[in-house]
Amino acid sequence: MDEVFKALADPTRRALLDALFADDGQTLSALEGRLEMTRFGVMKHLRVLEEAGVVTTRKQGREKLHFLNPVPIRLVHDRWVSKYAEPWAATLSGLKSYLEDEDMTSVKTVSWEQGTAPVAAGTAVFEVYIKTTPERLWEAITDPAQRATYSFGVQTSSDWTTGSDYTAGIPGMVDISSGTNVEVDPPRLLVQTFDALWSDEVKAQGTTRVTWQIVPVGTSCRLTVIHDGLPDQANPELYGGWPMILSGLKTFLETGESLDTPGSLLYS
Repeated sequence: MDEVFKALADPTRRALLDALFADDGQTLSALEGRLEMTRFGVMKHLRVLEEAGVVTTRKQGREKLHFLNPVPIRLVHDRWVSKYAEPWAATLSGLKSYLEDEDMTSVKTVSWEQGTAPVAAGTAVFEVYIKTTPERLWEAITDPAQRATYSFGVQTSSDWTTGSDYTAGIPGMVDISSGTNVEVDPPRLLVQTFDALWSDEVKAQGTTRVTWQIVPVGTSCRLTVIHDGLPDQANPELYGGWPMILSGLKTFLETGESLDTPGSLLYS
């Protein structure tokens, strides 16, 4: 968490995050053009942001695209803002922005859940570091009972072989999603199609894709979740829950406890 505070302490790095919030998935050249700084200087700041996990990258051809990753910032929020204080904190923060912003129409809450956080070219990227082993992380992703503890009570069931189907839902209550396991390489990679089922609105969005990438880093793992194939103006319900799910997964594996934020308890 110290790395997150260090990354956010510098105004240039905050400007880079603002740029990615406004237009996610930018190249180094595009970000360099926004700052009065050498290319090397921009690269140094981006490296700090990547080390803190608030920026993640993805190769596209010969270019490297940079994405804003909200999960570490969400973890800071969850550590010090209780479920009782959250509505007040959000309201007072919004009131401060409203009163101090000269252009009232520019006030916008950064929220994946509400669809006001960036999704570039139909792709949302989330990254989190978890102190665990790849095998233990894979187990937490694929075991239905463990999955339910951090994923709103939703159980995901499959035989987890390439080409097999999976289903996710609350037994006897609601179907959440279904799809096919396109690629299964434990404990490194899981690629799935994703059909949302919980409402007519999300069903109409069509099939998207979710990729889970696990990379060992020292005694921890870097988990990257890429949700792509999202339609233009995608319903934020499709991807808005990822920061809370991944925060819950980190909490579960590192402490054995569950988040008690209202969203986490939705179907518990």
